[in-house]
Amino acid sequence: MGDFNHPDICWRDNTAGNEQSRRFLECVGDNFLLQVIEEPTRRGAMLDLVLTNKEGLVGDVKLKGSLGCSDHEMVEFKILRAARRAHSKLTTLDFRRADFGLLRDLLGRIPWDKALEGRGAQDSWPIFKGHLLQAQERCIPAKRKSSKNTKRSPWMNKELLGKVKHKSGEQ
Repeated sequence: MGDFNHPDICWRDNTAGNEQSRRFLECVGDNFLLQVIEEPTRRGAMLDLVLTNKEGLVGDVKLKGSLGCSDHEMVEFKILRAARRAHSKLTTLDFRRADFGLLRDLLGRIPWDKALEGRGAQDSWPIFKGHLLQAQERCIPAKRKSSKNTKRSPWMNKELLGKVKHKSGEQ
């Protein structure tokens, strides 16, 4: 948030009068930011802005009059976020600790010819799936996903993460 001094930007229409303001507006859009103040903050112009990268993160925006000799309105807003981050209850199979020998043995003991006799693919699938899930439950332990991995999008692999860190100067 702050005083950005671009009085010629129309935030409703997403337009600007001069080149510098157009570049600022383009930068806001390129970074997927939203401007949440809806009323003028200084002499009929919207100079003071609150930018957010997530809709619904900032709310209860109020202009509270000027403070002292300032000709800008005070801006009050709330960040709408839970105080504590919810822990993930997602679980995943821990294949590193799996007993594949036992899994092979359990599935090998099933008389598949008799279990699936006279059934088509549609009728055989639930039977096969049931046996597989029972064996999986015995042989492959489940683990809670770590919070480190739940924050990251599935497509964000190590290589991309390294490039992002390099770009932002973290390495």
